[in-house]
Amino acid sequence: MAKALVVIDIQNDITKNYKEIIDSINKAVDWAVNNDIQVVYIRHESLSDGARTFKPNTRGAELVSDMKIVSKNIFTKFKGNSLTSEEFADFINKNGISEFYLTGADASVCVKSTCFNLCKANYKVTVLSDCVTSWDKKQIPEMLKYYEKVGSKKISLNDLLRGNND
Repeated sequence: MAKALVVIDIQNDITKNYKEIIDSINKAVDWAVNNDIQVVYIRHESLSDGARTFKPNTRGAELVSDMKIVSKNIFTKFKGNSLTSEEFADFINKNGISEFYLTGADASVCVKSTCFNLCKANYKVTVLSDCVTSWDKKQIPEMLKYYEKVGSKKISLNDLLRGNND
């Protein structure tokens, strides 16, 4: 059963709160590499005229420089749900991926939509609870409950690293 660690929208335009989780995301990336788990990076781009952030071909849309990039599996999406990226969906099918570990931002938008849609498609989903952030961090506990309600599991990075992920 193929697995993937998915890092969602850790780009220059994301909330400043990403700095608090970047070390944890980088540790999760190391864990994935050491366990032969695919690492996937999802980038958001805003195509709407009024967009002030995530505009294509801007520094803001680039992945942050303090994140470990260990694969060429970098896919662009234009909506919250990562599965709306056809390249990402093709990658899942080609690699037979059936289990996902989610990290990134924003917990109440793109992570939420991706978690919901992966669960709805009957994939096994685990959210790394201390590897997600939001522009409004007060929403994170509520989001963690929501992820479980839609069918995902949640686990802390330390429990994952200890191998307690069942």
